[in-house]
Amino acid sequence: MAVYDLEEQDQIDDLKAWWNRWGNVVTTVAVVAAIAFAGMQGWRWWTAKQAEEASALFSAMTQAARANDLPKAKDAATQLADRFAGTGYAPRAALVAAKMMFDAGDKAGARAQLAWVIERAGETELKEIARYRMAELLLDDRKYDEALAMLDAKHGDTFAALYADLRGDALSAAGRTADARAAYELAYSKFDEKSPYRNYVQVKLESLGGAPAAQGTGSAAITLPPAGAAPAAAPATPPSAPAPAVPKK
Repeated sequence: MAVYDLEEQDQIDDLKAWWNRWGNVVTTVAVVAAIAFAGMQGWRWWTAKQAEEASALFSAMTQAARANDLPKAKDAATQLADRFAGTGYAPRAALVAAKMMFDAGDKAGARAQLAWVIERAGETELKEIARYRMAELLLDDRKYDEALAMLDAKHGDTFAALYADLRGDALSAAGRTADARAAYELAYSKFDEKSPYRNYVQVKLESLGGAPAAQGTGSAAITLPPAGAAPAAAPATPPSAPAPAVPKK
């Protein structure tokens, strides 16, 4: 049996007293910390696994798009929406699927894909692209008021010229010539002077009996990569990865 001097015995008694008072708290904190660490590691593993699987599906989606295989593209887009809606791949796949459906004459399917992006996408730029495309579809269906309402949604300066141009198209088709002219003038002022889109807007403006306002510096023209362009990396939410091209009317 160990024999302690009085000083050591006092220290042992103090330690026992401290442990009796705080032992449960220390144990609880240690357990919580261990659980939190394990949970964080598990979350990182799960996130990486989700990103890997979503990336593989998006790769299959882009391959189907290049081969113009609509059934396979729709299947991949559906799986991404159902299983990986929180990743950046799902809304991009929906935009690609929408373009393919539009080209195949399936306007209802294209609208459903675009509506999903507008409602679920986490990136503002993707929502703005989807709204623009939806407005194109509505305009094609002669639903001018609905198209204009879609274009009235808040959007960034990057899309200001395109939105104003399409707004001019909708107003012109609706017979609102004066409003269309004002929209085209805005679009003309927003497009970069070197952008070929600016010349198209000028033709539209002159066809309505107007002329471009005094030229300004304009904003940079938007260049969207081809449909099916994959993000450079495979994070759970690819940062500012390019979106597919806007389908033509």
